[in-house]
Amino acid sequence: MTLAANKARAAELRARFEAAGALPVDCAVLQPAEILLDLYGEDIRTRAYVTSDPVQGEVMLRPDFTVPVVQMHMSQGAEPARYTYAGEVFRRQEEHPERASEYQQVGYEVFDRTDAAESDAEVFALFSQMLEGLPLRAVTGDIGILMAAVDGLDASSARRAALMRHLWRPRRFRALLDRFSGRVPVPPSRKALLVATDPMKDAGPVIGLRGEDEIAERVAALRAEAADGPLAREQVELLETLLKVSETCQFALEQLRDIAVDMPAIVPAVERFARRCDALEARGVDVASLSFEASYGRSSMEYYDGFVFGFVAEGRPDWPPIATGGRYDALTRRLGRGAEIPAVGGVIRAGLVVDLEGGA
Repeated sequence: MTLAANKARAAELRARFEAAGALPVDCAVLQPAEILLDLYGEDIRTRAYVTSDPVQGEVMLRPDFTVPVVQMHMSQGAEPARYTYAGEVFRRQEEHPERASEYQQVGYEVFDRTDAAESDAEVFALFSQMLEGLPLRAVTGDIGILMAAVDGLDASSARRAALMRHLWRPRRFRALLDRFSGRVPVPPSRKALLVATDPMKDAGPVIGLRGEDEIAERVAALRAEAADGPLAREQVELLETLLKVSETCQFALEQLRDIAVDMPAIVPAVERFARRCDALEARGVDVASLSFEASYGRSSMEYYDGFVFGFVAEGRPDWPPIATGGRYDALTRRLGRGAEIPAVGGVIRAGLVVDLEGGA
């Protein structure tokens, strides 16, 4: 009964997206693992079900609709379009075994070059309308501001790349920031490695998967990092202040503009945020009470690179967000084979909507 109710609710939600102008599409349940591994690395294996097909090779049970929808759209050209879909997705839940590993996902994706702020506002306002009446709290963020801050650091390209790569892994990002700033002392074993003329001289037999060339390359990278010296304290403090911004959009914008005085690299991204606030307000969203958290979205799928949002159930901290979404312009470039188009979208967990409507 629950499965039937979830599917029926998913179909209803998809119909509302169709009424908003979206074309219904579907994607195969089995997706080539190579694409997702290329996008996210081996970490995706901890979140997806991987198996082997005698013809396709390594495949994954569909962990998400957005990536295959983007791939489909870019293979047909990069023209403006709106899509919707509904179906099962499969996620491993090692950290949250109480959560369902298979559930109904309904989504809405917008590909449009006209006005990014307006497209962001369109998607958020539509989701807000569809979820109206449920006990949910909306929260927004902007990965693009964080990316601009990291890219603007006075640091080596290797350090900026490492921080950027782990932007979606808050604990790892913090560990790297502490290390690059000199807050964490270099272990004696690493110090010895860095000063040794030939670090492999007394290393003994090579075991594991890394060869001597890979080990030498890693040692060289560590030596280059040590030669860079620590990040300036002022830069680290500004970045930490940015990460702590958590306010309503109006006050968050004021704080971000204050930070941008000393961190000019984020100015364009902050002004995009300001334009988005105006577009949201024009669509009837109460921006004065809408939450903005600078760190929001850092533990979701890594394809988001701008506006991010979520709707969380009040009083249910054990639940994942009922709906999430955001902007993923870079993903269209990576899958577009030379073409690209700005894109933003979101998804709803239909089963959780059913549970909320039933008073769960």
